[in-house]
Amino acid sequence: MRFAIYTLGCKVNQYETQAMETLLTRRGHQMVPFEDAADVYLVNTCSVTAVSDKKCRNIIRRTRREHPEAVLGVCGCYSQHAPEVVRELGVDIVSGTGQRQEFLRQVEQFALTRRGEGSVDDALRRKDPFEVLPAGGLTGRTRAMLKVEDGCQNFCTYCIIPFTRGPVRSESIDVAVEQAKGLAEAGFREIVVTGIEISSWGKDLKNGQTLIDLLEAVCAAVPELRIRLGSLEPRTITEEFCRRAAALPNLCPHFHLSLQSGCDATLARMHRRYDSARFLESCALLRRYFDRPAITTDLICGFPGETEAEFVQTLEMIRQAAFSSMHIFPYSRRPGTKADALPDQLSREEKDERCRRAAAVAEEMEQAYLNQWVGETLPVLFEETTEGQPSGSGTWRGHAPNYVQVCAQWENLHNVLKNVKITGVKGSALTGEVL
Repeated sequence: MRFAIYTLGCKVNQYETQAMETLLTRRGHQMVPFEDAADVYLVNTCSVTAVSDKKCRNIIRRTRREHPEAVLGVCGCYSQHAPEVVRELGVDIVSGTGQRQEFLRQVEQFALTRRGEGSVDDALRRKDPFEVLPAGGLTGRTRAMLKVEDGCQNFCTYCIIPFTRGPVRSESIDVAVEQAKGLAEAGFREIVVTGIEISSWGKDLKNGQTLIDLLEAVCAAVPELRIRLGSLEPRTITEEFCRRAAALPNLCPHFHLSLQSGCDATLARMHRRYDSARFLESCALLRRYFDRPAITTDLICGFPGETEAEFVQTLEMIRQAAFSSMHIFPYSRRPGTKADALPDQLSREEKDERCRRAAAVAEEMEQAYLNQWVGETLPVLFEETTEGQPSGSGTWRGHAPNYVQVCAQWENLHNVLKNVKITGVKGSALTGEVL
């Protein structure tokens, strides 16, 4: 059958979509673009914010309206969180965040028999071990994702994800190493180690292993590949972690530390398990062990009860942290979370205004970080032309180990690693000359 998949959300969703693509093509089915005619349309949903939920509903409605005779299957965090709402949108097979292979089996069965509607388990009571899915993806990509963990047990007051993903489940080091080797053999040049909350990797294994043990094993297994980390909790960054991580030559010096607020009172209402001093300690440790590492973060503006004075504290703190880049979001109310019931909810206008002020500070910090690389030489893994083409001559773009985008003139650089002399800054990217 001809199938198409639409993906919303994070790198874990992207990873799981790539795995479903691989599994279906191995079974003889043909993948087509989502805009084309297909027998089966799959939507992999996100539920991190109320806006995400709305996007999911819109794409499901549109797909059902435009392809009334096709099979429509929906999986992911939104269908885990609100399965009945999804079913009411005319979906044939509804699944959640677990058992992706069973979801595909049910989709195939429905395509043959037009019977069945899928099932969604209780994520919080999920007892199944980590589901091993094919790593990487289909041809044409330079960077592969390696999912090593699922689930989260932090229960931050604003977040629905623990209720949609369930408890922490970890992939074993042996399996992760074998998958990494397979990605190297497939021609990938970089691996992103990802998961819902990779800082908790190993917690369920109960053998004393932590994330740094996994990283050492993966880096040693594929020394010719760059290894990049997904989002980390500040507690991960300790003296021992930095000492061991700095000894890994192929580990990228790019660390995304989840902040959310720079005010201790706000962090406490969020039930984040650190304060601003601990976060800044993590930044200082990284800069002590790595040469100008890229430290990026997420920030939520306008959390319930956030006063103007508290927001000013956040602005002062992010300036101290000197981030290389930031993702900034207005607080989004999520029914079913503790924060949704908190008093002193801010208006949309107040949240947007604070986002603009934070973005202005973030822009200053990003430009300062980029400017320090002018005159330096960086190894860049090129991906495509600036027009989005995988071949040809012209301006190519790729990423340095610190994940800064670099643009340079050359031809046919897809999946090629080149040293680039940095000559300038253009927007949020560096420009340079291929050596």
